[in-house]
Amino acid sequence: MLDIKFVRENPDVVRQNIRNKFQDAKLPLVDEVIALDLRNREIKKEVETLRANHKKASKQYGALRAQGKLEEAEKLRAEDAASEERMAALSAEERQVEADLKQKMMIIPNIIDPSVPIGKDDSENVEVERFGEPVVPDFEVPYHTDIMESFNGIDLDSARKVAGNGFYYLMGDIARLHSAVISYARDFMINRGFTYCVPPFMIRSDVVTGVMSFAEMDAMMYKIEGEEKGAHGLEERGVYRIHQFEKQEMIVICKPEDSMMWYDKLWKNTVDLFRSMDIPVRTLECCSGDLADLKVKSVDVEAWSPRQKKYFEVGSCSNLGDAQARRLGIRVVGPDKTKYLAHTLNNTVVAPPRMLIAFLENNLQADGSVRIPEVLRPYMGGMEKMVPKK
Repeated sequence: MLDIKFVRENPDVVRQNIRNKFQDAKLPLVDEVIALDLRNREIKKEVETLRANHKKASKQYGALRAQGKLEEAEKLRAEDAASEERMAALSAEERQVEADLKQKMMIIPNIIDPSVPIGKDDSENVEVERFGEPVVPDFEVPYHTDIMESFNGIDLDSARKVAGNGFYYLMGDIARLHSAVISYARDFMINRGFTYCVPPFMIRSDVVTGVMSFAEMDAMMYKIEGEEKGAHGLEERGVYRIHQFEKQEMIVICKPEDSMMWYDKLWKNTVDLFRSMDIPVRTLECCSGDLADLKVKSVDVEAWSPRQKKYFEVGSCSNLGDAQARRLGIRVVGPDKTKYLAHTLNNTVVAPPRMLIAFLENNLQADGSVRIPEVLRPYMGGMEKMVPKK
C-alpha cells in the first residue's frame, strides 16, 4: 500500500505506474482516493474545531451558571448540543471515509523499480543469467512420477481417495529424499546467517491482507470446492501442481537503504543452493505486468528440466519495499528515536515437490538409479545413489 501523501503529491506518477502494469481499469482510483483523502482531512479539521469550541463552551457554561445568567447558559448549552450532534455525525462519516480510502488504497499497485522491464505478462519476462550447463542425456528421461514409482516412492491413487485431487503420499527413499532436501536447505541458510523459524500453520485474515494483494490471496487460498479448475497440461500432472507442499522461505526485514542489497543476496542464495546439488538454473526478471501489486521488483529462479528440455520455476525472490510494513504497521526506531517503515523481502529457499522433480531429472542415471550429490549424502545416511526397486 502506498503512502497517501505520496499519492496526493504525485498523482501522475501513480497513474503512469498503473499504466506500466497494464491495469488501466484502476486509473479512476487515483482521483477517488485523492477526493476521499481531501474529505477525510476536511472532516478532521472540522471535528478539531468543534471539539475546541465544545471545550470553550463548557467553561463558559459553568461561568454563566455561576453568575446567575441561567437563560444565556441554557442557550449556550443548546448550541453546544447541536455541535455535539454534528461531531457524532462527522465521526461516523470519518470512519466510513477512512474505510473506503483504505480499501481503494490497497488496490492501487506499489510503485515498481525503474529497472523493471515493461511487459504485459509472464511471456515478456526477461532472462538475466544462466548458472550451470543444461544437459540433455543420451537416454530417455521418464516422467517424474514414473521415476518415483520405480522406487515405490509415490501413491497418488490412495491420496486421492483420502484427500482428493492434488494430494500425494511419498514413501521410502523418495520420502527420505524429500526430508533430506528440506533439512539440507535449512542448514544451508543457517550457515548463511539466517535464523531458522517454525511459524504457526494458521494466520489471521488481517495478517493475510497485510502480506499479499487481493489477487494473490484469491489465487493462493485452497478451496475444497471445484478442487482443480481445468487442465494444466501434460507436464503439470503428478506432483508439479498440487494443493499441499512444504516450503522454506527466506524473510528479510531491513532498512530501506539496504533492501536492494538484500534482494541480490536472496536470489543468489537460491542459485547457490541448487548449484550445490548439480542442478542448472537461470534467473528470469519479472516484467511489470507479471508483478503482484505489492512488489517493487521480482526475479524467478528456474531449474533445468532434461525431460522437457526447458527451464521451469522453482522459486521467486521479491522486494516489496515498505508496502507490507505500511499494511502491518512494522516500524523501526532509528538512532535519533524517529520511527520509519521497514522494507520487507521474501525468497524461496526450497519448495518440494518441484525441487524433487528438478533433482530427480538432473541426477537420473542411465540404469534408472539417482545419484546423490555429496552435500546431500549426510542427510541420506551416507547413500551415494538411490537404486530403483523395479
